[in-house]
Amino acid sequence: MTDLRSGPSGLPYRPCAGVVLINAEGLIFAGQRIDNPGHAWQMPQGGIDAGETPREAALRELTEETGVTSDLVEVLAESPDWVTYNLPPELLGKVWKGRFGGQQQKWLALRFLGTDSDVRIETDHPEFDRWQWMPAADLLESIVPFKRAVYEQVFKDFKGLLA
Repeated sequence: MTDLRSGPSGLPYRPCAGVVLINAEGLIFAGQRIDNPGHAWQMPQGGIDAGETPREAALRELTEETGVTSDLVEVLAESPDWVTYNLPPELLGKVWKGRFGGQQQKWLALRFLGTDSDVRIETDHPEFDRWQWMPAADLLESIVPFKRAVYEQVFKDFKGLLA
């Protein structure tokens, strides 16, 4: 794990792992956040638990958020560097119990080997109310602005794998 250096807020970054789930056409899984309908689409991501590697966390988060299990994916690549984003001022102190000022993330590119019926966003703790396969450019337009630079970097890292 990397250090939890602080962002501009003075708060540490939350360690996080994310998944770029890519189908056979090179399109990316995008889920519409249940807490911000119509305004926030994103890829599966979540915190890295104590003792977990980024890869373990990414595969766990994928299953928790989409129902897609590790036997339905092939790991293609891992982002070479940690990427960070800062929360906008209006969210500081409101998310993650106010303990973090943003996230530092490792991303995995995964090839989806299943069928659309294997995606089940109706999980125990749902994060998404809708999902679809999107080209990277469309997903960039649909992500909340404070995460856009992260997505740009991740798509650049995995550009040879995307449509």
